[in-house]
Amino acid sequence: MSMSTRIHWVRALIGGFLSEVSLIVLVIPVSLLLGQRAVVYAALLGSLVTCFLFAFWVGRKVDSRFALHGTLVGVVAALVYVGLTLGRPEPSAYLVAHVLKILGGAAGGFVAGRQRRGTGTVVADVR
Repeated sequence: MSMSTRIHWVRALIGGFLSEVSLIVLVIPVSLLLGQRAVVYAALLGSLVTCFLFAFWVGRKVDSRFALHGTLVGVVAALVYVGLTLGRPEPSAYLVAHVLKILGGAAGGFVAGRQRRGTGTVVADVR
């Protein structure tokens, strides 16, 4: 396997771990300020956004398989949470959050790949 096509496991693990830690850091103040009902919404949106951002960060450091690396970031983030809860049953909203982590990660990796290849299109509407 050439250097450009290998999977960067350490980067994916770090990205997923940091994504989940940042999500927890974001959700705790929401819980304290707005209550438990707001946590569900914050967790859903935060799962998507933090995994997107950290997958984008990981994707900027790899040479290929951008979406795969992003997906791995999302999977690692979901597994970190499952590990923290010791695999106990979760509310359905948290299962949706795990899916959003994986989708956000894949999207972040995809966008990073587009940017690295220079094929991203930027449209400016100046009026």
